[in-house]
Amino acid sequence: MDVGLVLSDFRRGSGDPACRVTVDGAVWRTSPTPEGAVTLRVSVSAAEGVVVGNAWGAGAGWMLDRLPELLGADDDISGFEAIIGAAGSAFSTSSESSTSHDVIRETAKRHPGLRIGRTGLVFESLVPAVLEQKVVGREAWRAWRWLLRKYGETAPGPAPEGMRVMPAAEVWRRIPSWDWHRAGAEAVRARTIVNAARHAGKLEAAASSDEADRLLRALPGIGVWTSAEIRQRAYGDADAVSVGDYHIPALVGWALTGAKTDDAGMLRLLAPYRGHRHRVVRLVELSGRRPPARGPRMAARDYRAF
Repeated sequence: MDVGLVLSDFRRGSGDPACRVTVDGAVWRTSPTPEGAVTLRVSVSAAEGVVVGNAWGAGAGWMLDRLPELLGADDDISGFEAIIGAAGSAFSTSSESSTSHDVIRETAKRHPGLRIGRTGLVFESLVPAVLEQKVVGREAWRAWRWLLRKYGETAPGPAPEGMRVMPAAEVWRRIPSWDWHRAGAEAVRARTIVNAARHAGKLEAAASSDEADRLLRALPGIGVWTSAEIRQRAYGDADAVSVGDYHIPALVGWALTGAKTDDAGMLRLLAPYRGHRHRVVRLVELSGRRPPARGPRMAARDYRAF
């Protein structure tokens, strides 16, 4: 298991106040658990071959009990291994599928420690996912940092300086419109988060990823992409595909066929991996195969008035 790689999926940019990697290689995370705020430090003792977790705050016990889940201990890769280890039999219908199989198999070999972890916290994943809707990462992460620094709780324990715990749902409901504006989140995304905060209890109670998908997509402003981004992290759903992403279809198409594609083409390419399509997307991102950068990049917006 590659602890840094697994936990990187929960980090929102290099300046994330809720996640930090220190010079000793330890990963620090904060979370608003059902039992209260927590700071978690995860490190690896290479000599002993063990992962060490330390936690502080009211939610420490809750978090340590679930640390194996966070690190992907319950991630069942047996079906995926069966697909990529079937000597191409699952891909015998076309040379394109055979090529796809080779890329994924080779990347999986290079990253055997990849696991899909789960936090068990839906609203914690919902807020940053909504902030990332239809904007570049820099813009979303700037808003996330501003809001956590303004409204987040100071991280308990000996956390690195500046770390914050994401505020509870009721706090998000009370954030005034001018602070959403200062953070750089326009009214549509703000309304989506505030409305979801009213239903946070029901969302957290969802017993499965499929049930959570149904509840999430019933809320205004949350569609297929946002639901998938949330369920990947809260439930460790290895099959949740981020349909509607600005970059992923092109990455998948280029890595697996050498040509960009759209959402429909991406889903066709991922079809043989059903049950593990999100895992395959992560492997595509790790493969290093990217289309050449041509044309203008999507720019970060900043319409704030000071």
